[in-house]
Amino acid sequence: MRFIERVCMGLGYGIEIQENAVLIFPSCEAVEPLRVERKGEGFAKTNLIEPCHSVYLLMLYSVSSFGSVSVWED
Repeated sequence: MRFIERVCMGLGYGIEIQENAVLIFPSCEAVEPLRVERKGEGFAKTNLIEPCHSVYLLMLYSVSSFGSVSVWED
């Protein structure tokens, strides 16, 4: 959790920590907030808008290395 908070603060992204999820609010227009569920699945539509698309992937792949998140792209 602290990792995501520090990354968001550094990037100027908003973050909201809820009981069962973390919401990340990017600075890019037309990019949905990223919801990372404690259990279950989340989804965010980035419309491939950079740099938000790549930043989301970087955060998710970093968190997935701890085994708490699975990442897939379509």
